[in-house]
Parts: sequence; structure tokens; C-alpha cells
Amino acid sequence: MDDSEAKSTGGTEPASDLSEIAAQCANSNLLDLAAQLAGLAEDLKALAARPIEPIPILAESDDQPEAGFSGII
Repeated sequence: MDDSEAKSTGGTEPASDLSEIAAQCANSNLLDLAAQLAGLAEDLKALAARPIEPIPILAESDDQPEAGFSGII
């Protein structure tokens, strides 16, 4: 990009300004991540408060084929 292109796109910013912008973006990303982690912590807390209910297992009868047996010989 030559100087005329740089001027038409708003010019270039000094390195210190770019560093400050990068730091602000990083801070914003960290704040977003912290908010997501806080939300996950709340979800985990809600899940931990619920009792674990056993999954009912159907009683196997003698007329049902065993698991993994296709009946083909």
C-alpha cells in the first residue's frame, strides 16, 4: 500500500495507539470470557443442586434376545 492508499483509508496510527487498541481488545475479550465462565459456574451450581436420579432399567424377559445377538448363524 502506498501513501495515497494509506491516506484514503484513514492513514496509519502510531505504534503506541495500536498497542493501546490491542490492549483494549484483549481486555474486552477477557471480560467476555470471564462473563461466560461466570455463566457456566452458575449453570454448574444449578446442576449440582439437583439430585441425581437413577435411570430406570427395563427388566429383561426370557423372550428378548441378548444384546449383541443378531440371530443370524
